[in-house]
Amino acid sequence: MADPPIIVVKRIVKGEHGHHGGAWKVAYADFVTAMMAFFLLMWLINVTSPEQKQGIADYFAPQRVAQTVGGSGGVLGGKIMGQSDSRAGGTASNMQKNSPRSPNSQTITSENGQVTGGVADSQGQQPNAQGAADTNTTSTSTQNGEFAHAAEAIRQSIQDNPDIANLSPQVIMDNTPEGLRIQLIDQDGRPMFRQGSAEPMPYMKKLLAAIAKIVNRLPNRISVSGHTQATPFIGPKGETNWELSAARANMGRAVLSVAGLSNDRIYEVSGKAGSEPLLPEDPNASANRRLSITLLREAPPVPVGHKL
Repeated sequence: MADPPIIVVKRIVKGEHGHHGGAWKVAYADFVTAMMAFFLLMWLINVTSPEQKQGIADYFAPQRVAQTVGGSGGVLGGKIMGQSDSRAGGTASNMQKNSPRSPNSQTITSENGQVTGGVADSQGQQPNAQGAADTNTTSTSTQNGEFAHAAEAIRQSIQDNPDIANLSPQVIMDNTPEGLRIQLIDQDGRPMFRQGSAEPMPYMKKLLAAIAKIVNRLPNRISVSGHTQATPFIGPKGETNWELSAARANMGRAVLSVAGLSNDRIYEVSGKAGSEPLLPEDPNASANRRLSITLLREAPPVPVGHKL
């Protein structure tokens, strides 16, 4: 009897394809996002005006202002700058060269032929030059100390007020040959005055009120000046940067007066447009728009024991 046939059954098992994962989805989403950002940028470039483009450029431009010791550590500090500022030194030299002589001033020639300047008394005699220099040095040192205390008091007053504490980096104080200079500067997105106007922002009024409380305790006369950037400005009535800076300076004076500062203390109110930029290397920077308040040195020394 024949053996039965052997039947071999071969089963082919088809393997499942491996999972491809979702990495391609992430890459595709990144591509779509990049394209959307590109077309949005092209649209913004097309619809913005040249002035708006300049404002965006100013926002991203680095503001190079020398930092000094103390203050809140902001970009522009809220700090007292060093007295070795080259611009301040240049001002001092110019003042010495151009300062008029006193009616009693005379030129004195010494025995060796050297020429010296001096001030004669009513009898034509030369006073003790060393004593006068010592007195002047003492008076300057005393007033510098008072200015330093005033600057610290102003800074502390600003930082203690939650409404204006964030403005501390926009307040620069430095000791100049003219006196203690307090500058309130603009930052992109946070100006001190409304654009093209002499109307102060609400926080600007609070800032000036805090400053007025401190400077009102000192006897010094005050000079107020307004500054703009170099960008040309034409107002609705034909005003230029000169009229705008002068109007802002006068508005600053008015706000100080409302805050309690006597009008008799005001010595000068001036508009300087863009003639004295804070950042000479970038005359169109927003930081050049500022209000400058200077406590002048010509006031009599503060009485001994006077406290802020």
